[in-house]
Amino acid sequence: MSEQNQKPVLYYIHDPMCSWCWAMAPVLKELRHRLPEAVEFRRLLGGLAPDTDEPMPEDLREMVQGSWHRILQHVPGTELNFDFWTKCEPRRATYAACRAVIAARRQGPAFEAPMNTAIQRAYYTQARNPSDEQTLIELADELGLDVAAFREALRSEDVNRELEEEIRQAREMDVESFPGLVYRDRNGVRPIPVDYTDAEPMLRAIDTALAKKP
Repeated sequence: MSEQNQKPVLYYIHDPMCSWCWAMAPVLKELRHRLPEAVEFRRLLGGLAPDTDEPMPEDLREMVQGSWHRILQHVPGTELNFDFWTKCEPRRATYAACRAVIAARRQGPAFEAPMNTAIQRAYYTQARNPSDEQTLIELADELGLDVAAFREALRSEDVNRELEEEIRQAREMDVESFPGLVYRDRNGVRPIPVDYTDAEPMLRAIDTALAKKP
């Protein structure tokens, strides 16, 4: 397909362990449902925090929990289970969860969003730690994936390279915090301001971009 005939794309840049991405999940669902047919929707993993085996420092724990409390203030109704902070050993490590989304996608595109949602639910509502490989393997099993193939992909350099490429693309679009929305067409790229409670402002911004002539 030539560049002139390519559809405009709305990129959703996210991380499955980003709390604000979880807060946005309901309005993102509405946005996708109402997105103009002329616009293609694509997910892009931004990679919030690289791999580490070190426990999360106390000051960082307090900062992240503070972010959860701000979400409850700004996005009422978001489900957040603070038991995670006492039942699990938090680590500032989200790349494994990102690789899990790619590993699930390898078994079929239809598994990508469900794996992302499964990770979010495990982390934010079930007090399970998606920084741990075992949690991710359990989620793959619960989704009905081929667990052996998933485990192999999760550990593979090929999947890691794919994550690195998605992170690179996100940074090229100047997205450094998540969630991010970027609209791309023949005119270039433009950020779409994120609204956590109302899809309407985002849809208006997309309609404006769509109406702009090259």
